Amino acid sequence: MKNFLANCDSFINSGSTADNILGVSEITELNSLWKMLVAECLGTLFLVVIGCGSCIALKQPAEYVNYVQVALAFGLTVATMAQAIGHVSGCHINPAITVSFFVTGNIKLLRAIFFIVVQCVGAIGGSALLKLITPEEKSGNLGLTVVSENVTPVQAMLIEALLTFLLVFLVQSVCDSRREDIHGSAPLAIGLAVTAAHLTGIQYTGSSINPARTFGPAVIGNSWEHHWVYWVGPILGGIVAGLVYKLFFRVRKEESESYNF
Repeated sequence: MKNFLANCDSFINSGSTADNILGVSEITELNSLWKMLVAECLGTLFLVVIGCGSCIALKQPAEYVNYVQVALAFGLTVATMAQAIGHVSGCHINPAITVSFFVTGNIKLLRAIFFIVVQCVGAIGGSALLKLITPEEKSGNLGLTVVSENVTPVQAMLIEALLTFLLVFLVQSVCDSRREDIHGSAPLAIGLAVTAAHLTGIQYTGSSINPARTFGPAVIGNSWEHHWVYWVGPILGGIVAGLVYKLFFRVRKEESESYNF
């Protein structure tokens, strides 16, 4: 019994296991944590305002919204926010990226949970602002992603998973601290990946690749049809991308050579 109590006391005092999983020490650093949470909330808010705003047709019928315009709006917004707040929180602004980084051990559980919560709050706030600044007769569904009538929900889920895999695989790659060959702009590369995914995915699912981006308009518009697609697909794609990169492509300590771009 004494040995058991001694072991428990040692575990509690060390806190190593709990901290490795939960990241309690990160949460106690309140100044750093609050900056991260504000950055994630603000970044997701602007992603929804600008990205979803590009889906609204003020001067023509909604069906004439230009796919290239929407793709560039989302891609450039992600690149802009990554440049602006990447040094603060990593600029996830996407639950799929946050979950992927948790699964691969880049962030701890508590930070991941807080990130996802504030990302969703930011998305709701962004959608509410978009509704406020848009004439009611033109607001439509506030840029909510919808599954094409020609695509089944399962197909839509797989499409979202594939497109998110592309994005998260790139994010994991450019965030690999052991790479020495990256001399270009990581934010721009991430923005281009978002743009590429949208150019293909809009006609299938609206190309969410971000559960929070769909969650915000869904809450404000109270529209939940096939909503599960936009959580299951991106998170599944993000997890697989993270694990594939970590297991097969992450630079190891003994790897001194790589292609130089």
